[in-house]
Amino acid sequence: MATHRTFHLYDGREGEDLADWLRGHPEVKVICRDRSSGYAEGARVGAPQAQQVADRYHLWANLGQAVEKSVNAHRSRLAEPAPDEAAESLEVEPAVVHSPDELKIVTRLREQHGAAHELWEQGMSKAAIGRKLGLHQATIRKLVSARSADDVVAKSLQRVHIVDPYVGHLYRRWNEGVRNATQLYREIQQLGYPGGELAVQRHLRRYRTGRGHAPAVGPKPPSVRDATAWIMTNAEHLRDEDADKLHRLRERDAELDRLTGHVRKFATMMTGLHGDRLEDWIADAEQDTLAPLASFARNLRRDLDAVRNGLTLPYSSGAVEGNVNRLKMLKRQMFGRANLDLLRKRVLLAR
Repeated sequence: MATHRTFHLYDGREGEDLADWLRGHPEVKVICRDRSSGYAEGARVGAPQAQQVADRYHLWANLGQAVEKSVNAHRSRLAEPAPDEAAESLEVEPAVVHSPDELKIVTRLREQHGAAHELWEQGMSKAAIGRKLGLHQATIRKLVSARSADDVVAKSLQRVHIVDPYVGHLYRRWNEGVRNATQLYREIQQLGYPGGELAVQRHLRRYRTGRGHAPAVGPKPPSVRDATAWIMTNAEHLRDEDADKLHRLRERDAELDRLTGHVRKFATMMTGLHGDRLEDWIADAEQDTLAPLASFARNLRRDLDAVRNGLTLPYSSGAVEGNVNRLKMLKRQMFGRANLDLLRKRVLLAR
């Protein structure tokens, strides 16, 4: 935490691995960590004498994930209203027949999350759970680490809506009689669409089946990632254009307006080391209707002492993330070629 450099790399990634290492280092007085319950328990068991501190980098990253989920839930409101003249030129669509059913991939992820947690609570190892469910170890780690199924499906849901910035073009061309998904896919590719044809086919399917109707053509809406970045960026550091877009977004969506307010209060608390304000912030967030933010706040209570320490004490190891990225690069280079001892030497020498 003082040098912002990696000084050791131990074998393992579970809480007990950390505890084993800490037992051999009784001189440790402060442990700055992410909010993994495994590492919290490993630190408690292996170094009961140490003060645990939730790292501010990870606190901010966790808040960012909650903000992204909240913005994703409001993605239909990100677009600004279409100009009157554009709206008048469009054929009036019939009312939606019924809401789309939950996507199969979402249903499957929810079932897998429930099954993995049930087996984990029974004491099965992740490797055994993977064998029983027929899932890759990386998938099992993701499922077991997620506190709720919503955490797992959030990114999948966002990928589903990758077509959203281009629906204006699709709707206009559909009304002009172009119904071939491949042709429409190629057209929006030229406009910068980064996804695949299958997502376009899925989006057009709702036009064909009457499950919904295309939105009116208007200004290109910001992506969920862009809107999240505006909310998470210090207002003084936003470009004038982005600040203006965020201002208009807050004016037309009261929930995103409140979300921005919560984020800015947390940022002030974090940068000013005002840990004494934490419980009031948690209470306000829990009472809001923004479910992902409320969930984030409730989870802070489960690690309250370490989080308060992180927002009060000067310790933070966030700058080590650069070393973590180098570590990941080295691991990819060495996959299947060398043992941990050599990897450790390369990591320590890389500094």
